[in-house]
Amino acid sequence: MSNIRKVTEDIYWLGVNDEGLELFEEFIPIPEGVVYNSYLLVDEKTVLFDTADIRVVDEFLASIKAALDGRTLDYLVVQHMEPDHSCCIQHILETYPDVTIIGNEKTFLLARQFGVEIENESIQEVVDGESMTFGKHTVVFTFAPMVHWPEVMMSFDVTEGVLFSADAFGSFGKLVDGKLFSDEVDYETDWIEPARRYFTNIVGKYGSHVQHLLKKIEAFEVKMILPLHGLIWRENLGYFLDKYDKWSRYEPEEKGVLIVYASMYGNTEKAAQSFSELLKAKGVEQVATYNVSNTDASYLVSETFRLSHVVIACPTYNLGIFPLMHNYFLRLKELNVKNRTIGIIENGSWAPKAGDIIHDYFDKELKEMTVLDDRVTIISAMKEMNDPEIESLIDALVESLQTS
Repeated sequence: MSNIRKVTEDIYWLGVNDEGLELFEEFIPIPEGVVYNSYLLVDEKTVLFDTADIRVVDEFLASIKAALDGRTLDYLVVQHMEPDHSCCIQHILETYPDVTIIGNEKTFLLARQFGVEIENESIQEVVDGESMTFGKHTVVFTFAPMVHWPEVMMSFDVTEGVLFSADAFGSFGKLVDGKLFSDEVDYETDWIEPARRYFTNIVGKYGSHVQHLLKKIEAFEVKMILPLHGLIWRENLGYFLDKYDKWSRYEPEEKGVLIVYASMYGNTEKAAQSFSELLKAKGVEQVATYNVSNTDASYLVSETFRLSHVVIACPTYNLGIFPLMHNYFLRLKELNVKNRTIGIIENGSWAPKAGDIIHDYFDKELKEMTVLDDRVTIISAMKEMNDPEIESLIDALVESLQTS
């Protein structure tokens, strides 16, 4: 696949798939891969928006040279200093020594912390709302702090309605078959899950900041969104903006039940799977069931953002909760997840304690969670005596789904 493609008459995409990266930020699995996007504006002046990870530096620099087609690089806009987008800054300075680096005060603070050597005469510091004209194109710089680092800013090309959106509106997933735009793929089938997982695990903690950003960009007539990861949006922008609005308000996308279970010897698993089938028999169409032991927490977080209700099925472990379940809970707390209804299925052979611990965690450690009073307590293995509790919890979930 070519690493250069025209986005508009004057804007070029320069992107590189990272074929070998297995863990994003060294803890989130990305079996679908990832792409680093950068963009070049060719006007009276040439302007590069962000760089790429050092892993792809040679391919990236070759793409810049080819897109410039004999011209020099006049400006580099650094919107985000996270290393997967800034590691090539030093190489740009060495290749194009007369380039001017555009950023904000925090950009250059972080750049120096990362050891980037930039002479003062090569710096142009901008403030929120400042604009620059590069020929026929005028670009407004709008700050987006904590989406998801403090120095983040975006650049809006007023001339063509193009928003260079930094890490916002991005996605996991490498580009395949030369398809660069969201309207060139079946997004709902192939891309929404990695996009949701990207947002919820990378940006999810900062919902209030995303809400502020969404209000800021309402002032712009945005026709295209160019993120640093994933596909470019040029059609149906409202679809993805609505997703960001819901995710950042912690509003479920769908009414449904997520069942997350832990099971050491299969008994809690049997209970969770049976509970799932009984829910479906009661007419609950959206039911998703995951084993916390073989599902990375990033997927569980994403599904928690998607669905309105969560049932935790967990054995007591050392008078506490199963360690991998605890890890999932910690991720929810870290990411400020809220506005969910929680049901509990606990198991224990001599001292069932998991239910009380789970209830207290969601009631006290997380915000705006509703924990149902109905609970299922299993002693070692599910028996007929559990049927009334199971029926009661299912009825409570169905009623909550209908009224929420």
